[in-house]
Amino acid sequence: MYTILLILLLTVIAFIISMNTGFIRLSPMELLETLLGMGTEKQNLTLFEFRLPRIVISVLVGIGLALSGCVLQGVSGNALADPGILGINAGAGLAVVLFISFFPTTSDVPVLFLPILAFVGAGVTAAVIYALAYKRGEGITPTRLLLTGIAIAAGISAAMIILTLRLTPDNYQFVAVWLAGSIWGSNWMFVLSVLPWLLILIPYVFIKARVLNTLNLGEVTATGLGVNIEKERLLLLAAAVALAGASVAVSGGIGFVGLIGPHLARQLVGGKHQFVIPASAAIGALLLLSADTIGRWLIEPSEIPAGIVVSVIGAPYFLYLLAKSKA
Repeated sequence: MYTILLILLLTVIAFIISMNTGFIRLSPMELLETLLGMGTEKQNLTLFEFRLPRIVISVLVGIGLALSGCVLQGVSGNALADPGILGINAGAGLAVVLFISFFPTTSDVPVLFLPILAFVGAGVTAAVIYALAYKRGEGITPTRLLLTGIAIAAGISAAMIILTLRLTPDNYQFVAVWLAGSIWGSNWMFVLSVLPWLLILIPYVFIKARVLNTLNLGEVTATGLGVNIEKERLLLLAAAVALAGASVAVSGGIGFVGLIGPHLARQLVGGKHQFVIPASAAIGALLLLSADTIGRWLIEPSEIPAGIVVSVIGAPYFLYLLAKSKA
């Protein structure tokens, strides 16, 4: 419990630092005055219209991706499962990119519709991966699931690159930003588009913590304890896909958050999902918020997409876990 509180404290500190990170500087006193409604018009515009929506989205997306990875790892028994690595994020992104390609600019897109579209794309991709990875008599092994997901993700990425050949310059710029994993939906309308999904799905995942613990005991034991394995797996997978899809709809192709968050959580708080789930959410929020802040600060006034910053951390960590895996 103290570990989770410490992570939350670090997230609050990162939140405060991020509010003052950017080309326009706000001193601590100016930041406080602006938050209290006593700032200038320029300060209000900078903080409330540009920075805070992006910061809030970074936190929400970090939570969504980390919980999606936590559920995927618990349901599949694959310690390397992550919505980005398995191609679910790519499927959600492809659906969003296909839809946006029909609009002159992203401002014309009905924003509240994006998470629904991303969910459909992520769901179709997850179903294809599951079908290809399944082998009669053996089920789905962690290695086969991982390799299938990587192959599907590569194919979708290639399809998006081909798609860019037909796009207008504005839409091409959007696809390039999405592929890099930038927090592109940085206004309050995008916050409102993703928030309802998380408000519904996060409590559901918490409620299913005991089910995830039981699934980790093995199918025979779980069945003996009265768990309807197929039903629970299907519902939990749908929740994981929805979390990833809603997150990707406003953030782009950010990977590794769903891998790193649950792994660090289990190392810090143990294997019980009653503790792993909140710890994963807190770590995911801290990781993505810190990555976005570093990306905005490192080469300002330009910026490095948050997805690239996370990948610099996540890729070596993934290789380390892959080397340790016995699957």
